Amino acid sequence: MSTDPATMSATELKQRFRDKSLSPVEAVEAIFQRIEAYGEQVNAFCLLKKNEALAAARASEARWRKGEPVGLVDGVPVTIKDLILTRGWPTLRGSRAIDPAQSWDEDAPSTAALRRHGAVIIGKTTTPEFGWKGVTDNALTGITRNPWNIALTPGGSSGGAAAACALGMGALHIGTDGGGSIRIPAGFTGIFGIKPSFGRVPAWPLSPFGTVSHVGPMTRTVADAALMLNVISEPDPRDWHALPYDTDTDYLDGLDHGIDGLRVAFSPDLGFVQVDKEVADRVKTGVAVLEELGARVEQIDSPLEPTGPMFLKFWASGAAQLLRGFPPHLRDLVDPGLQEIAAYGEQISLSEYLDAVAARGALGERMNLFFEQYDLLVTPSLPIPAFTAGLEKPEWMAGERWADWTPFTYPFNLTLQPACSVPCGFNSSGLPVGMQLVGPKYADAAVLRAARAFESAQPFKMPEAPFAGTA
Repeated sequence: MSTDPATMSATELKQRFRDKSLSPVEAVEAIFQRIEAYGEQVNAFCLLKKNEALAAARASEARWRKGEPVGLVDGVPVTIKDLILTRGWPTLRGSRAIDPAQSWDEDAPSTAALRRHGAVIIGKTTTPEFGWKGVTDNALTGITRNPWNIALTPGGSSGGAAAACALGMGALHIGTDGGGSIRIPAGFTGIFGIKPSFGRVPAWPLSPFGTVSHVGPMTRTVADAALMLNVISEPDPRDWHALPYDTDTDYLDGLDHGIDGLRVAFSPDLGFVQVDKEVADRVKTGVAVLEELGARVEQIDSPLEPTGPMFLKFWASGAAQLLRGFPPHLRDLVDPGLQEIAAYGEQISLSEYLDAVAARGALGERMNLFFEQYDLLVTPSLPIPAFTAGLEKPEWMAGERWADWTPFTYPFNLTLQPACSVPCGFNSSGLPVGMQLVGPKYADAAVLRAARAFESAQPFKMPEAPFAGTA
């Protein structure tokens, strides 16, 4: 149990608020002390609202004193990724092309749900421009860095949320994941992140990258993610893709029931990915832990073929549609890499796009049938450890774009399945390694339960302070 309110879990904070051994004001003050101490080193925030957060914390404190909390996370400090609308605050999406001087009068569904449940929003976390790539930097707010080695990237596109989470700058963090943008930074920074089944968390407006993009929790513990999912999965009529809401669903219920007898397929490389040896070794050790916990593990080659070209059709088409909405003088301000992706998207014909839609459907069918035989698929979250900050891909990698080094994550955006990254150890350089757990569509609770079982056997470790390492 932590003695620093900034590094306490949300579930612990709630208990401390309830027994009055800690107040929401003290928790928020502790978090801002950490932000003041470490914030500039990692550059996790593009917007901070200390006075507003303290006012919200004082209101929460008054409710807890009366024994009348308003919801499931009353007084818990949270952050919102800068792709998610937040009433009264600009959502610039990491872009110089967005005018901050406009009306910001609506909350996105997840922001609104957190407010209903009394959460204290402390600020907005950094993202690459429009969340387009798997690292976090942009011309508006600069480079976000990895707490385990500030010369390296935390990944992206939810890199600010991951860095803030790892360092105790907020207990709960909203991320988005259109190709791995929750799981990539979770893997690089050693936190827990889950991309729920598509539609589990209402999203509005729909991402420019369409139905590959999900909204989900990023936390320091699995229980906190389950608690957060209880809140942000509440219905919102603005999202017509959202799944039906079941008032009886509680993701904390049964979280500690274990995984004895779970049928687990382990694919070390999906049959075609070159994986760093230390990463492969840590994931293999993690799978052995699952086996010790009672899972029935079977090593397999791969349940799917390479999906990069198919994913790129959707991603590039979304980028093209996004930039089409800007006049030329604003489009010129956009990240050159995003402009290149959009230019490729403009060349994709309707016939090619429809072929990709059909191929995606076939992939989804294949994975549905695969999960008739298994309860869980395990892979590395990433094939490599974190690399130099400010680059889209490692210097030594031959690929051209971020998707070339994230082959384990984006397939499950295409298939709409729940997938999470759990930290499973460190390499010899002290960098975290992530293990990905993928479940059948809508089996979010099962993925959380497996992650919690692993966490119980191998507790997650977070950095005490940013490490000033070298690339």
